[in-house]
Amino acid sequence: MAAIRRIVGYNNSVSPFLLTFRRAISFKLFIGGLSFHTTEKTLSEAFSNYGQVIEAKVVTDRVSEKSKGYGFVTFASQDEAENAIAEMNEKALNGRVVFVDYAKPDTKRSMGMPIARGPPEVLNKQEIVDSPHDT
Repeated sequence: MAAIRRIVGYNNSVSPFLLTFRRAISFKLFIGGLSFHTTEKTLSEAFSNYGQVIEAKVVTDRVSEKSKGYGFVTFASQDEAENAIAEMNEKALNGRVVFVDYAKPDTKRSMGMPIARGPPEVLNKQEIVDSPHDT
C-alpha cells in the first residue's frame, strides 16, 4: 500500500484499490473446492498469512445466496500471490482440499445487455421432402 501511495501521492481522491485494479498491479487467484461454509472473512484470514489480501470473494448463487464452492483472492504483489499458490494449493481449508491458481480473464462476458436473436437454430437441418401423396 505504501508503494501505491507513493505513486499516487497523498491525494485521497483516488482509492489505492481502484488504482491497483485498473492498472492490473494486483494479482487475482482462483480458489476452487471451497467448503460451502467458507465465508469471505475466513478466506481472507487464511490467505492473509501469505501477503496483503486486497479482496476475498466467495461466489454465491443469486437466488439461494449459498456458496458455489469457489472464490477469488486478490493480492497486492506477484510474489505474495505465488507464495499463496505454493503454500495453499491442494491443502485443507475448512475441511476441504482447495485448489489455487491464477484467475483467468473472463472473455465470454460482454459489457452490454444481451441481444435477443430469436429461437435457436437446428444444428442438423434435414431437407423436407414432399411426400408423393401431396401431388
